[in-house]
Amino acid sequence: MSGGASVLLDLLFPPRCAFCRALLRRGESGLCQRCQRELPWISGPAAEQKPEFVSLCASPLWYEGAVRASFHRFKFKGRSGYAQVYGRLTAQCVRDHLSGRYDLITWVPLSPERLKKRGYDQAMLLACATALELGDVETLRKVRDAEAQSGLAGGAGARRANVLGAYQAADPELVAGRRVLLIDDVITTGATISECARTLRTAGAADVLCATLARTP
Repeated sequence: MSGGASVLLDLLFPPRCAFCRALLRRGESGLCQRCQRELPWISGPAAEQKPEFVSLCASPLWYEGAVRASFHRFKFKGRSGYAQVYGRLTAQCVRDHLSGRYDLITWVPLSPERLKKRGYDQAMLLACATALELGDVETLRKVRDAEAQSGLAGGAGARRANVLGAYQAADPELVAGRRVLLIDDVITTGATISECARTLRTAGAADVLCATLARTP
């Protein structure tokens, strides 16, 4: 896009912070200085957890307040452009906690049915944005349409049963012997990520790590 066209778009649709929606000032990109200071950042060991079949999962933000509201706009209101700033935050988290421990990247995919309904795969967008700096290879695809995890009652057991058998390796030869970094948007009970990791390990992955934008408190 030419410089003139970019300036015109900024005048017509001034860029806003992906989290608080405040108008961005000169030099800010996707995230305002206030949110940079005040978002519920996670640091140190609290940013890490170990779901089943995953050696380590890291997340830069708690899923609450402005983060939750922003993500709902991203996932349900068509704000797919948020993926760029989300990807920067996730990539930095990967550098801080998982650097040098993976060979390729994939994401937790939507089923074709849900992708058709939503119009885009939010985890894929997040993974691709993250991969601009870290690299990207597709290894998973959804093979059956499970009920959305966010709508389930019954806790971790119900979520685990809901995703059991829902994934398969898209290219087992690519996965075999490799260390895989799995990207998803939010981790709650870890059931979805654990099922994807189990699938990857069954396909021969040497190790599975994970990064998400946020985790529930």
